[in-house]
Amino acid sequence: MAAKTEQGNKSNKRKQITGPHTKSDTSPSKKPKPLQSKSSNPANEGLNKPFKSVKQQHPVKSHFGKLETAGANEGPKSKRERRLHAKELAEARKKKRKKHYTLEQELALLWEKMRRRNIAKEDRSKLVSEALQKMKGKIPEIAGSHVSSRVLQTCVKYCTQAERDAVFEELRPHLLTLACNTYAVHLVKKMLDSASKKHLAAFMSSLHGHVAPLLRHMVGSVVVEHAYQLGNATQKQELLMELYSTELQLFKDLALVKESRLIDLISKLGLQKGSVLRHMSSVIQPILEKGIVDHSIIHKALVEYFSITDKSSAAEVIQQLSSALLVRMIHTRDGSRVGLLCIKHGSAKERKKVIKGMKGHIDKIAHDQCGSLVLAYILSTVDDTKLLTKIIIRELQAILKELVLDKNGRRVLLQLLHPNCSRYFSSDDLVAFNLSIPSLSPKSESKVNPDSVLEAKSSKAKESCDDEAKSDLEATTAEASENASPSESHHLAEGGKKDPNVRRRELLVDSGLAENLIDVCIESVGELLRSNFGKEVMYEVAVGAAGGILRPALDEKLDALHGAIATLAAQPKSEESGEEHVLENFHSSRTIRKLVLDCPSFASSLWKIALEGKCEMWAQGHSHKVVSAFLESSNSEVCELAKGELQPLIDSGILKLPETK
Repeated sequence: MAAKTEQGNKSNKRKQITGPHTKSDTSPSKKPKPLQSKSSNPANEGLNKPFKSVKQQHPVKSHFGKLETAGANEGPKSKRERRLHAKELAEARKKKRKKHYTLEQELALLWEKMRRRNIAKEDRSKLVSEALQKMKGKIPEIAGSHVSSRVLQTCVKYCTQAERDAVFEELRPHLLTLACNTYAVHLVKKMLDSASKKHLAAFMSSLHGHVAPLLRHMVGSVVVEHAYQLGNATQKQELLMELYSTELQLFKDLALVKESRLIDLISKLGLQKGSVLRHMSSVIQPILEKGIVDHSIIHKALVEYFSITDKSSAAEVIQQLSSALLVRMIHTRDGSRVGLLCIKHGSAKERKKVIKGMKGHIDKIAHDQCGSLVLAYILSTVDDTKLLTKIIIRELQAILKELVLDKNGRRVLLQLLHPNCSRYFSSDDLVAFNLSIPSLSPKSESKVNPDSVLEAKSSKAKESCDDEAKSDLEATTAEASENASPSESHHLAEGGKKDPNVRRRELLVDSGLAENLIDVCIESVGELLRSNFGKEVMYEVAVGAAGGILRPALDEKLDALHGAIATLAAQPKSEESGEEHVLENFHSSRTIRKLVLDCPSFASSLWKIALEGKCEMWAQGHSHKVVSAFLESSNSEVCELAKGELQPLIDSGILKLPETK
C-alpha cells in the first residue's frame, strides 16, 4: 500500500508539472519572463539593429547627386549588365592567376585559323611560324595548359623539321615532367610520333631510371607505353630490364646483352633469382592495385614474372587479375597469354569472376585477334557450361553471321566445331594453349619449350598457305589433317575435369547454338560458300562437326542445309548476274569438293539434285574438281553413283582426274 501511495503521489506531481494550468509558484526554478513590447524602450532600438542604424546614420551620395543609403541601387540594373560585370571580374582573376593568360588568348585565335581544313598550306605555315615565335622561350611553361598544349600539337604537326627540332630541344629537359601532366602528355606523344631516330633515342635515354615510377602513374604510363611501341627491339629490351632488377636499372651496360628471356638473363648475368623476384613484385603490385593494366609493356613483364615466381606469388597475382581487369589485358599478344594462364591455373571461383567481367564485351573480344584466342580457350576449358551459355553463348548467338564472316570471330565457333585444328589456329596459338606457370604445374606435366614459339612464327607462313591451296594434292592433305581423331587434339586445352565431348555437346547442341548456326548457313548459303572465311564454318557445320557431335540430334537440320547447297548448285549458269556460279567460284568449288569427299549424304544429295545428267557441262574449269571428287571418294556408294556417267567423259578426254603422287 505504501508503494502504491508513493506512485500515486509521483504521478500527481508529474501531472502538475506538465499540465497547462500550473501556477508559477509550483516550479520555483523557472522564473516567468517579463513581457515587454518592442517599442517600450525607444532608447534600445539602435542596439537591437546596430547595422541598420549605422547605415541610416551615414548616407551616401549617388551618381545623380541625391543622398541614398549605401546598400541601395548598387551593381548593374539588368541581367546583361550583371553578366558582363561577372565576366570582367573573371577575366581579371584569370590574369592575376595565370602568368601567360594574354598569350594563351592570342594563341587560341591563331589556332582557330590554322586548324581549319580548307586553309592553304602557305597560310597555315605562316600562322604556325607566328605562333611558335610568340611561344619561343616559354614553351615549357605553357605546355601544360589546356589551350596551349593543343596549339603546340597543331604546330608540331604542321611545322618544318627545323622548327620541330627547336621545339624538341626546348622541351627536352622538361619531357619527364610534362609526361605526367594531363594535357601535356598529348604533346609529348605527338613529339614522339614525329621524332627522328636521334630524338627518339635521346628520349629513351632520358627514361633510364624512371620507367617503374612512370608506369605507376596514370598519365605517365601512357608515355612509357607509347615509347615502347615506337622503339626497336633493343630499346624495348632496355625499358623492360628496368622492371627486372635494380642492377639492370643502375648499370645501363648490363642491359646490352642479347638474351631477351628473363630466365636466360638471370643465368647469363649471374643475378640472384630472389632479388629479381622481390624487385619485380615491388614494381608490379602497385601497378595492379591502381588498375594500370592496359599497356603491353606490363603484359610482357607479367609473362616473365610468371616464369620465375613462386607458387604463392603467382596465385596472388592470378587472384588480383581474376576480374574485369583481365578483360582490359587480352587485346595484346602477351596480355592474351596472361589471360590463358589465369584461366588455366585459376580456381573455379576466379574463372567465374573473369567470365562475369566479360559480360557485355563478348562482341568486341570475339572480333579481336588476341581476345578471340582467350574466348576459344575458355570454351574449351571451363566446366560451368550453364555460366558459359548464359554469358558467352547468348551474346554470340546475337551476332552469329558477323562472326562467321569475320577472320577472328570464326575461330571461336571453329574451336567448338573442330577443337585445336591446325588449319584454323597457327602453331603459335596452339603453343599458347599449352603454356603453363612452372611453379603451379605438376612435376609430371611436360613444360612447353619456349623456343617452339619462335619456330611457330617461322612456320606461320606455311600454315596460311594451306587455306589457299591450288592443287588437289594440297587440298587432300589439309582434309586429312582436319579429319584427325578429336581425342588427339583435345589434350592441348584440357583444363577442366569434364569430358571435352560432353562440354562441347552442352555448349553447341543443348544451348541451341548449333541450331542457330545451321539456320544462318541456310539463309546465307551462297554468301558463306563464296567467302574466304565463311566457307570454313560452312564446311564444319555441313559435315556435322568433328566427331559427328551434331548428329543425330540435328539430322533434319543438316539435311536441309545439304539440300540448300545442292539447290544453289543446281541453278543454271547466268552471265547477267554479277556473281559466279558456286561450282565455278574458287572458294565455293573447293568447299563443295571437300564436302563430297567427306560427307556421303551430301554427295548423294548433290548428285541427285544438281549434277546427274549435267556432268559434261561442269567438266571444265573449277567445277571439274567437284565432279571428279565423286570418283576420288573413299565411299564406294558415292563412286558407284557417278561412275556410269563420268567414265565415258574420262575415256573421251573431256574430264581429267588429278594426278596423285
